[in-house]
Amino acid sequence: MTHDALHPAHPADRAHDRPPADPRRWTMLALICAAQFMLVLDVTVVNVALPDMAVDLDLGRTALTWVVTAYTLCFAGLMLLGGRLADVLGARRTLLAGLVVFTAASLVCGLAGSGATLIGGRIAQGVGAALLSPAALSLVTTSFHGKERNRALGVWAAIGGTGSAIGVLAGGALTSGPGWQWVFYVNVPVGIALLVAVPAFVPPRPERPSAGRLDVAGALLATAGTGSLVYGLVTAGDFGWSAAWTLVPVVGAAALYAAFAAVERVAREPLMDLRMFTRRPVLAGAFLMLFATALLIAFFFLGSVFLQHGRGFGPMRTGLVFLPVAVAVGIGAHIGSRLVGTVGSRATAVGAMVIAAGGCLPLTRVGADSSVYGGLLPGLAVAAFGLGAVFVTATATALGMVAHEEAGLASGVVNTFHEVGGSIGVAVGSTVAAAGIEGAAGSVSGFADAFTVCATAAGACAVVAGLLVPRGKPEGTGGPHVH
Repeated sequence: MTHDALHPAHPADRAHDRPPADPRRWTMLALICAAQFMLVLDVTVVNVALPDMAVDLDLGRTALTWVVTAYTLCFAGLMLLGGRLADVLGARRTLLAGLVVFTAASLVCGLAGSGATLIGGRIAQGVGAALLSPAALSLVTTSFHGKERNRALGVWAAIGGTGSAIGVLAGGALTSGPGWQWVFYVNVPVGIALLVAVPAFVPPRPERPSAGRLDVAGALLATAGTGSLVYGLVTAGDFGWSAAWTLVPVVGAAALYAAFAAVERVAREPLMDLRMFTRRPVLAGAFLMLFATALLIAFFFLGSVFLQHGRGFGPMRTGLVFLPVAVAVGIGAHIGSRLVGTVGSRATAVGAMVIAAGGCLPLTRVGADSSVYGGLLPGLAVAAFGLGAVFVTATATALGMVAHEEAGLASGVVNTFHEVGGSIGVAVGSTVAAAGIEGAAGSVSGFADAFTVCATAAGACAVVAGLLVPRGKPEGTGGPHVH
């Protein structure tokens, strides 16, 4: 995403340069926030529906994993390209294109009669999300100014927390009611309504051909590299970590990432300025975001399959179990935002990750007879609380400890690692818990091992954060992360 789209002190905020305020701007904000809400919802709403999808479409562990990761993978790999398209073609046009793709893809997912069609629809949903989200955020930051912009960005940022919370509940209600297909069908009328309303309330922006060339090669290499990595991690659950089916895709991912780096160094308008990784705050923020998202999305995936496949819970009951977990993320983020400003980024990051690791400890002993409400739920809630604080610390560190002119570039890096983390977390969790996921109903083998990996990763992240995250308190910034 560009600096112009995210920097709170954009020159347009200067009174003599500022265009007249559009009287439709608050209605526009409501519409584009509704669009963003669909994207956030589709990260968590699917997890609760996975077991029912597996039964109806005869999906194995590998296919179930790709149902989740295909969306976040394409969202991550193409998001920066979507932001550049919003600059070149205009934010409204790009937003509408993303809405069309996402809505049509949601219909395809709902109608899917096979795993291949469902995964293909999820890929298309990710492409639509990558177009829609950066264009929507660009419209927010260019349509509001001064204090109004801070209020608008606050509303935008709140969408992430509420979307994940409502997603788990909506996934349970829809799956246990009309069926899992409706976790996708529900997007269709909303998407059509937005396609009708957006042209009336969102003013067009002129095209900017001078905004630079589109780095399509970079976007494809980044997406292919992450896809190859996730493929290798998922395949390890079937063939082992040392098998050729695992190692070849992982080595291929390294080669694709190297090619991506080479392309970005010579591109006139690179998607990602690799020099940003020499900025310690950006590197620290990306690292924290990667691990926090990987852990949280792995929790939703593993917990949903464990409760429904291993313990016989229904979708609605599963959604209710996860509701406090999603709320804990929001509470953790709220408290974390205060701590970052008082005790600093390093102390908050380390403390929050230690809390997340501690919350994982009861999960390492889950079994067929362990208490869901006395062990699993409290553990997940405590871990999610810690991760909520890590999310806000990652964003504040990356954007608040760099020069203002680099805030947009830093935000693009953190947003990308947010989505990549979700894909990797689900892939690793699925592989470690493969025996339980693929076993007969009631099988819980492997889930304790997967949660042990999560606890170890959280503890290791806390140690690295103590060395990597800069001391000090980040300055306030208006650049929220996408979710």
